[in-house]
Amino acid sequence: MSAPRSQYAIDVRKLNKHFGDKHVVRDVSLQVGHGEIFGFLGPNGSGKTTSIRMMCGLLTPDSGSGTCLGYDIIRESAQIKRRVGYMTQRFSYWEDLSIRENLDFVARVYQMPNRKEAVNRALESLGLASRADQLTGALSGGWKQRLALAACMLHEPRLLLLDEPTAGVDPNARREFWEELHRLAANGISVLVSTHYMDEAERCHKLAYISYGTLLAQGTASEVTASQNLATWVVYGEHLAVLSEQLRTMPGVDQTVVFGSALHVSGSDHEALETTINQISKDKALRAEQIETGLEDVFIYLMKRSSDSNGAMR
Repeated sequence: MSAPRSQYAIDVRKLNKHFGDKHVVRDVSLQVGHGEIFGFLGPNGSGKTTSIRMMCGLLTPDSGSGTCLGYDIIRESAQIKRRVGYMTQRFSYWEDLSIRENLDFVARVYQMPNRKEAVNRALESLGLASRADQLTGALSGGWKQRLALAACMLHEPRLLLLDEPTAGVDPNARREFWEELHRLAANGISVLVSTHYMDEAERCHKLAYISYGTLLAQGTASEVTASQNLATWVVYGEHLAVLSEQLRTMPGVDQTVVFGSALHVSGSDHEALETTINQISKDKALRAEQIETGLEDVFIYLMKRSSDSNGAMR
């Protein structure tokens, strides 16, 4: 049975999920295009994993609707599971088997007719062929990550759902992993990936930020940044931690964040913020200049606002 035609790889509307009396996903709607890398961001416990599982038919929503690869996420979940590659947060392969044996086992689970060819193809495409007979337990985090991705790709899915795939992996392995994702996307494979890393977020075609189960912003990186209408200044000088505390009580300042030897000061009231910055700049030991608001500034801002509003509701 071939997949039905659909404009989007994922198209879901108003998904909701409760666990007991906890409302973990609230009216989540999003669309992921074909060949698009869509970044899913948010703090731990924000509802990312639950949302991803509902989108691929692994978890039934309490309400809402949608399609994944053209199939209904509630009525046709079995069809979705056969056509999606899902990579969990935890490495879930067998440490006492070799890389090849692990991939062969996964191919058996999928009942693939040309198992040996599929395994060899996966080994080659992910650069694992030279280590094919190495025990999985002896691999570094980066190589285990490649194995997990190879296993996801064995049955040639058109959509990858990756749940924090680079957690605990060194920067070089993370970079190589993202180069591979862009290669896959260029071949028409769609990717929904949850991440905590801002450098990874900036490599996505589109983003969504979720907190306390609610999507707070989505779009391209520039669209998400512009949506919050924040002005940002960077202040250089000494005793920035003390200055940060002082600035938080002053007009126009919504957020202060120390980045190494610089202090980022952001606010939605641009005029009031500039007045405050001009006031502190009278101290000759300080230097301030306006900069373009970055994605990390915006996500820290969204996280704080969400935390404050949900704390007030409890």
